[in-house]
Amino acid sequence: MNERDFKERTQKLALRVIRLFETLPKTSAAQIIGGQLLRSATSIGANYRAACRGKSKADVIAKLALVEEEADESLYWLDLLAESGIITQEKLSSLAKETEEILAMTVASIKTLRRPART
Repeated sequence: MNERDFKERTQKLALRVIRLFETLPKTSAAQIIGGQLLRSATSIGANYRAACRGKSKADVIAKLALVEEEADESLYWLDLLAESGIITQEKLSSLAKETEEILAMTVASIKTLRRPART
């Protein structure tokens, strides 16, 4: 997957989470958990864009590590929404799967970047 495609994919994820947040019940728990999900999921794409503008290999790795953290955190909030009964797991499964895929690709990219260069 190229940079443009990954940017688009992370933006679509953010838009899906925005729409999900708008449908959440107006209870305190739903709004707090949803707000945390909204923050972390929208940060995935923002941090990926920053990584694309990294000034060095170390800078890119550090910024991709933020993408990894935000994706993992987003999965936590999705799990919490489901396990608390605020939203059914079935309604969240596609969103969780997409987040897991983005997380896996990010981890793979970090591992690739950390490999020593062949001479």
